[in-house]
Amino acid sequence: MARSTTFVLLGFGLLSMSFAQQATIKDADAPHELYPLRDLKHNAFQPGEKLTYIVHYGWVNAGEAVVQLKESDREIQGRKVWVATGKGRSLGAFNTFYKVDDFYETHFDAQGVFPYAFVRRVSEGGYNFSQDYLYNQVRGEVTTQKKATHKVPPSVQDMLSAFYYARTFDFSTVEPGDEFMIMTFLDDELWPLRMKFVKRETIKLRNGKYRCMKFQPVVQEGRIFKGNDDLNVWITDDGNRIPVLAQAKVIVGSIKMELSGYEGLVHPIAKE
Repeated sequence: MARSTTFVLLGFGLLSMSFAQQATIKDADAPHELYPLRDLKHNAFQPGEKLTYIVHYGWVNAGEAVVQLKESDREIQGRKVWVATGKGRSLGAFNTFYKVDDFYETHFDAQGVFPYAFVRRVSEGGYNFSQDYLYNQVRGEVTTQKKATHKVPPSVQDMLSAFYYARTFDFSTVEPGDEFMIMTFLDDELWPLRMKFVKRETIKLRNGKYRCMKFQPVVQEGRIFKGNDDLNVWITDDGNRIPVLAQAKVIVGSIKMELSGYEGLVHPIAKE
């Protein structure tokens, strides 16, 4: 379904924009064994990272999104936990007729980059709802605020942790047309996120030029987008792999997200 959150939190909500287009799949079959916790070697992000985006709706500055990563003071089974938050708000004239104030939070395993808990608080144009998910990754289960338990695949993501997990992929040998998929639990269902690599290119933004990798989420035609070409995402071609630009043509206009600020990056950013 269409979500206005997709332009307010496009910094990581660009992922949910893709989720909203995919056909849902049924819950995974009940597992007959316990799953080991995943371990990953990654160094694309660290606690202290903060990314700020300005979201444009047409020619108007419609919103701001801030995505921030911190270290938790707790551990789970002896494993460190990191906490990521995403905050989105409308700006200027948008506050008058469609005020947005959204909050997302995920507690995920620092080593395996899979979530333990996810919180979502949405307030958009007078419409409000909440989601609280608890992930039992060992048993392959997610329990929602409705007290319903769903069977899910091992290391399933939430919409915010998926933003970080996608940055652990190795793109060093990627070729045009290569696709990547992340299985995510969203809105009480499993959603397969698929992203296709297009090419490497240098793009110019208001604050400089960036060497990037261009991706297109693989979407279902005829929904919000007419086709795959209507949504493009550029991430830095460096060790950070952060989105710097996302452009989308939707039924009611066009949306663009630009990186406006960053701090706490692990690697030098690919900026010329």
